[in-house]
Amino acid sequence: EGGSRRSSWGLLVTAGVGGTLVALYAVATPFVTPALRKVCLPFVPATAAQIQNVLKMLENRSGSLVDIGSGDGRIVIAAAKKGFQAVGYELNPWLVWYSRYRAWRDGVHENTKFYISDLWKVSFSHYRNVVVFGVPQMMPQLEKKLEEELECNARIIACRFPFPCWIPDHTAGEGIDTVWAYDLKHSRGCETKSLEITPKTES
Repeated sequence: EGGSRRSSWGLLVTAGVGGTLVALYAVATPFVTPALRKVCLPFVPATAAQIQNVLKMLENRSGSLVDIGSGDGRIVIAAAKKGFQAVGYELNPWLVWYSRYRAWRDGVHENTKFYISDLWKVSFSHYRNVVVFGVPQMMPQLEKKLEEELECNARIIACRFPFPCWIPDHTAGEGIDTVWAYDLKHSRGCETKSLEITPKTES
């Protein structure tokens, strides 16, 4: 009887440990997987200073906004509170679900959307405001992608690392909190020129 009881406890302990390991694996995998990709984009939460600097670059702007690699949704939620229809794309499903919960908790879920998606498989052509938390390895390729997809009236805000070729129109913050804002019409050289109409005069 004693041996049978010990055997039952052993099975319970084994099942418990196994279940715990499976749960840890399920939770940890989405956070570890980015490190195994060709371009590693780890999750690093935005600081309060970074968020304020991004919002500063969005002053007097309107239209839709997208955060590429939205993490836990801080930028998207902060932008929604300022009146933007804000969208976040994030590869980690746990962070997307948490972002949706935070948006609901903060009362901006109707102005926000979060998608589980690889940024390289998404077109950003219909966004006027783009926020990027990238790493140096991805910035040249992302710069090319955004230049091909976005309209001339778009503004791109890069956090932590600037784009390699574009010259920023505005900057805010310092150190890791620095953000760079690029107006695509200047980077692309497609400023809209007003037409001057000369009235006809009768001779």
